[in-house]
Amino acid sequence: MEKKLAEYKCNTNEAIQLKLVRFPEDLEDDNTTFNPEYSHQVFGDDEVAFGYKGLKILLYYIAGNLSTLFRIEYTSKVNEKFDCVEADDVESKIREIIPPGFCTNTDDFVSLLEKEVNFKPFGMLLHTYSVHNEEAGEDITYQIYKADMTCPGFREYHERLQTFLMWFIETASFIDVDDERWNYFLVFEKYNKDGATLFATVGYMTVYNYYVYPDKTRPRVSQMLILPPFQGEGHGAQLLETVHRYYMSSPTVLDITAEDPSENYIKLRDFVLVKLCQDLLCFSPGNLMQGFSQEMVMEAQQKLKINKQHTRRVYEILRLRATDMGDAEQSRSYRLDVKRRLIGPYKKKQRELAKMRRCLRPEELTNQLNQIDLNMQHEQLEESFQQLVSDYRRVLERLAQA
Repeated sequence: MEKKLAEYKCNTNEAIQLKLVRFPEDLEDDNTTFNPEYSHQVFGDDEVAFGYKGLKILLYYIAGNLSTLFRIEYTSKVNEKFDCVEADDVESKIREIIPPGFCTNTDDFVSLLEKEVNFKPFGMLLHTYSVHNEEAGEDITYQIYKADMTCPGFREYHERLQTFLMWFIETASFIDVDDERWNYFLVFEKYNKDGATLFATVGYMTVYNYYVYPDKTRPRVSQMLILPPFQGEGHGAQLLETVHRYYMSSPTVLDITAEDPSENYIKLRDFVLVKLCQDLLCFSPGNLMQGFSQEMVMEAQQKLKINKQHTRRVYEILRLRATDMGDAEQSRSYRLDVKRRLIGPYKKKQRELAKMRRCLRPEELTNQLNQIDLNMQHEQLEESFQQLVSDYRRVLERLAQA
C-alpha cells in the first residue's frame, strides 16, 4: 500500500508551471514556462502535494497587468479504493495566495489578453535604459517607475504581483499595503505587438520609510524580485541604482538599508555602491592607500545616503583595485587592514574569556577554553579574508565590464 501511495506524491516545485504571456501562442510554448524555486510556504517543508499523478498547477499571467489563469490538471487522483486517504486540497492552498478574479478557462484568458494594449505602467517614470538582446539582435527598452496605492488599479495589480514572492523568496511574506510609508518601484519592458507599444512586468522592489528622530527617514529595502525570464540581464542593478538615486535627492533621508539581505543582494549592493562611490574624491587611489577615513564616511553618507558599514565595504573593494597584490608590502598592508575589521568578533570572544578567568572555577574555564581554539580562529580569519577577496574581485570584474 505504501508503495502504491508513493506514486501519488508530486514535487510541487515541478508541478507548478508559471508563464508570463504576451501572445496566445505562448500558452502552448514550453519555452515560456518556468517553475518556482520554493513552494514550502504553501505546501509545507517537503514541498509535496499528495493524491495525484501527473499533477500540473497552471498559473499563467498576462505579461503586463498580470491578470491570471489558474487551472489544475492531473492524470489520476486517489479515490475511495484507498482506505482513509484523501488527496490534498491543492486548489484551496493556491486560492489562499492568489487574489480573486482569476480566469479558470483559456478562452476568457485570451479575451483579456486582447485588452492588454490598454495597460500602462503605474506611477512616475524615474529611469529609462536599454539592454542589447543577442537573440533578437536589437536593443530592448526598459523603464523604472515609482508607484503608491493612490495610483488607480495599482492595489489590485500589486496583489497579483506579490504572489511571485512565495515562489522565489525563501522567507517571503505579504506586506501591509494600507501603511502609507511603503514605496513601490517597478520595472517594465517596452515591446511591440501588432504595431502597438505594450509593457511587460520585469520585477519590483518595496521600500519602507522608517522614521529617524528628529526629522529624518531611513528607507529600508524589504523585498526585491526580478522575475526569472529576466534574470541575469542587469535589471537588479539598474533597479537598485535608480532607487538609490531617487532617495539621494531627498534632504530628509539619512541613509538606505536593507531588511535581512540575502548573499545575492549583498553582492548586488556592493556592485551598485562601488559604482556610485568610485568617482568621489575621497575614494581616489591616493586616499584609499591612506586607509579608511571619516571623510569617506561623511561624503558617502551626505552625497549618496550610504551608511558607515556599507562605506567600509566600498573602501575595501576600491582599495583592492588600487593595490598591487603582487607587491609584498602592499599586499600585506591590505591584508592587515581588512583583517583588523574581521577580527572584531574574535576580540570580543577574547574579552569574554578574560572575564571568565576572573569568574569561573578551573574546571568551568577548561570547558570554555576547549571551545575557543585560537589556532582555529586564525584559520577561520584567513578563510573569511580569502572569501571576501574572492567576492570583491567578482565585483571589480563586473565593474570593469559595466
